[in-house]
Formats: sequence, C-alpha cells, structure tokens
Amino acid sequence: MLLATAVAASGQTPTPRPFPRPSTAPPPRASAPAPEPPSAEAPPAEAPPAEVLRPETPQAAQPTPAPGDPEVPTEATLGFPIYPTAQFIASYDAGRAQRYYLFGTTATYEGLIAYYRTLLDERGNQVFDEPPTYMFEVGRFRNETMAFPPGVTIKDWTWNSAGYPNQTAGAEPARYPSIIMIVPMPPGPQ
Repeated sequence: MLLATAVAASGQTPTPRPFPRPSTAPPPRASAPAPEPPSAEAPPAEAPPAEVLRPETPQAAQPTPAPGDPEVPTEATLGFPIYPTAQFIASYDAGRAQRYYLFGTTATYEGLIAYYRTLLDERGNQVFDEPPTYMFEVGRFRNETMAFPPGVTIKDWTWNSAGYPNQTAGAEPARYPSIIMIVPMPPGPQ
C-alpha cells in the first residue's frame, strides 16, 4: 500500500512487468513478497500479450496419482460408489481381465456396512468373523469369465491389528482401520 501511495503522489503509472512465459521458470516464491492489489484510483494498465491471457491450471489443483498407478479410479470407471473419505491405495490384476481396487478409510467397519447397504440396496453377507469381512456381491458371478464376483468387500483391520499401514511415508492416517475392496464387472458382454 505504501508503494501505491508513493506512485500516486508522484503522478506516474507503474509499468506492468511481463508474466513468466511457459518456457521460463517462475521466480522462487519464498523470497518474493506478495504483490499488492492495485489501488482503485490507478488507471488500467495495458493488456498483457495474448499468450499470457491463456488460463493455466495451478500445480496444486491437479490431482496427484497414487504411487505405482497412473490413474486413480472414479465411481464412473468402477461402476460402484466410493466411500467419501476413502483414499485410493492400489489396484491389482485379479486375472480373467478383472482388477480389484483397494481403498483405505478411517470409517468404522459397521459404518461402512451401513453406507454400502443403503447405496447398493443389498443386504450383503458377513463372510468371515475373524477378521470381520463383509461382502456385497452385485451382479452375477460367471466362473468361466471371472476371477472374483463383482461387488464391494469391507474388512476390519483393527481386529488383532493396529490397522492397515499407509504406504505413503508420513501421510495421514498412518494406519487405516478399514479397507474397501471394489471389484468392477469385467469388460465385455456379460
């Protein structure tokens, strides 16, 4: 604000500096002070060149893919809902053109069962008591074309354990109490 007052008092209009071009690296942010907003009395500066006006996505807004997997799956690609706070861990080849996708979450085992019961409109089954494991099979399992039945499996990792370890060092949470495994329908005719 002090700079804007000094410029207004001298009667000179500040000369705009060109923005960094895509081929040049931006100056380090830690040492550069934050620019001050222009004052309401200052006349508009000349328009920057056309190549500067193209909007660019800031680096922070771009999603970071999970380690070892270039694309994080979405509900649209899986064909199943993903719990809102679930974090993608990894996907694995299940065989017979199927993959299964693991998600970690801090939600409770019981809370996840209630969530998927409501959204899938399926009762599901508890397939193991120790460790507690619950399955929602959605779609028909075909032994000749599938390795796993399509659906959602929930496992309580707090049974006899501190939780499923987060593979990203220093990330929160350090351990996931519950794991969600989603097996989508395999591609092709069913």
